Amino acid sequence: MTQGCPKRGIVPPVATPLTVAGDLDRAALRHLCERMIRAGVDGLFVLGTTGEAPSLGYGMRRAIIEEVCAVSGGRVPVLVGVTDTSLEEAVSLTQHARQYGAAATVVAPPYYFPISQDELESYVRLLVEASPLPVYLYNFPGMTKVRFEIETLKRLGRLPNVAGLKDSSGDMDYFRAALAAVSDFEDFAIFMGPEEQLSEALHLGATGGVTGGANLFPELYVGLYRAVTEGRVDEERALQERLMTLSRKIYGIGGYGSSFLKGLKASMWLCGLCENILAPPHLPLDAAGCESVRERLEEMGLLTAQGEPALHL
Repeated sequence: MTQGCPKRGIVPPVATPLTVAGDLDRAALRHLCERMIRAGVDGLFVLGTTGEAPSLGYGMRRAIIEEVCAVSGGRVPVLVGVTDTSLEEAVSLTQHARQYGAAATVVAPPYYFPISQDELESYVRLLVEASPLPVYLYNFPGMTKVRFEIETLKRLGRLPNVAGLKDSSGDMDYFRAALAAVSDFEDFAIFMGPEEQLSEALHLGATGGVTGGANLFPELYVGLYRAVTEGRVDEERALQERLMTLSRKIYGIGGYGSSFLKGLKASMWLCGLCENILAPPHLPLDAAGCESVRERLEEMGLLTAQGEPALHL
């Protein structure tokens, strides 16, 4: 296993700051990553769902890898999403990630044609065999229409180059079954995706979380992880309550489909972290929605008069 491959902690899925013209905002991306590293995150995950990867061109995907690996400078490991409908493109992006110093890749099932478990397993095996980096499996059936069934997970998880699982299914029964399935695997990481379930997942045996809200308030998620793992129950409850309030009042604004990204990007814009721009075909939260987000951030004491994040743990 490649040294530095993240096994535990908070590994935020990095949002992709875009300019009004639709180009990568490199300065905003560097600032965003630096904030999260300073807050104590345990890694950075680029080109995931929060990063809008399927909507980005391959040139921009490569540029994001280069920028984030450069910002990290080896301080924290960088994971790169290589999910694609083309095995060739997934392998090519993996090689690019390796060239620029990424620690591992993350792959979800190909998401256009329906596929069987045999086909999914074959695809992942081919990618793993071709990969110079460790691979994390990414279970997100809400986006890909298929999940890594438990028996498939068992077989793929035993491959020498498979480092762990990120589960964003939101299905705690599946998550418990996955934990049981890999309980005897050596050094196998299991990360929870939906942040509302982070605390419960950690108590069940998850090794960490991949939490999109950490783009905005990284201290909250790092603090919650540490409170749970260090047994500080009162602090855990207080941070979990704040996390749930953020999820209900802010991240979920915007309507069906891209609601989390709409609410998150609008919040990041209000806090001066990036423009309120999503990659096509998605549209940003409208003016009324942004004003509602502003009011809720101020109501919670999370936005200063200067328009800066003001989270107090």
